Amino acid sequence: MTEHILAGLGWSAHFARQIADGETPARISAVHRDRFEAISPEGALSLISHDETGRFAVGDWVVHEDSTIQRRLDPLTSIGRRAAGEESKSQIIATNVDALGIVTSCNADFNPARLERYLAICAAGGALPLIILTKADLAVDADDYRQKAQHLSPIATAIAINACDPEDVARLEPWCSNGQTLALVGSSGVGKTTIQNSLTGITDATQGVRLDDAKGRHTTTSRALRPTLAGGWLIDTPGMRELRLTDAAEGIEQVFSDLTELASQCRFSDCRHETEPGCAILGAIGEGKLDPARLARWQKLLREDHYNTETVHEAHARARQFSKRARGGMERSDFKRRGWSG
Repeated sequence: MTEHILAGLGWSAHFARQIADGETPARISAVHRDRFEAISPEGALSLISHDETGRFAVGDWVVHEDSTIQRRLDPLTSIGRRAAGEESKSQIIATNVDALGIVTSCNADFNPARLERYLAICAAGGALPLIILTKADLAVDADDYRQKAQHLSPIATAIAINACDPEDVARLEPWCSNGQTLALVGSSGVGKTTIQNSLTGITDATQGVRLDDAKGRHTTTSRALRPTLAGGWLIDTPGMRELRLTDAAEGIEQVFSDLTELASQCRFSDCRHETEPGCAILGAIGEGKLDPARLARWQKLLREDHYNTETVHEAHARARQFSKRARGGMERSDFKRRGWSG
């Protein structure tokens, strides 16, 4: 019975291999400043940890003893970005997500460059990408938006819905049933909370959208793992103003696999795709088979990911060196205090 319940929470053999007999697993459903909410076969839990809460994310599986987390299990998938602001560190958005629902709308919010960013993050994290286009009922040609989204990546599925129609939203249930977890990301005001309400039966407040630029206000202020009516799980996330890539090179390669394939056909292995003779990418642009704007977006994401990844890794290295020096200084002070030498 316990194994059946665990499977309904998203448990799999990947996690079973990481625990020993007698250990008790639970899944993090919310992260607060000083505690965690979690779910387990025994029900809802409130947990604490001796580690910083920033080391955990909604969706994590952990091993706990009584009310204390002992350790975090390695996730199956991990959706992350470089943290907002000037601090050089990465931020985990959600873990153990089977599919990432990238929500946009059939209006001025539709932005291919932003969608490609989400797709790259999704691919790098190991989740299945699902582009959800809302406000299909208000668009003159919603299928045109869907086709444009579908063409952005061969690994994505695009679907256009009316988020206010529960029967239409029910088309998303295959991605959040039978213990599967669907996470929703996207700008504020595109309908994430409305979709969540329909899929979970939980009513959260929603706010209107400005008509001039199709932007909305934040309604979701924190991430939470919620059960869906279809027997799976949903993670809704706040609208993100900054979406900076880090450690996403493999994801970018998957999303832009058409360009990486063309690049392998260039005459020179170090081709920059600018003015070089025998450039397959420039040849495709000249023949009208490739939009030059897509090339520009690909190159921009590669540069950004390289810079952010290098910056974050350098920050981690500096932190490790500082910690090492600090420990060395404490040890020397202890030697002096005790009157030891050598």
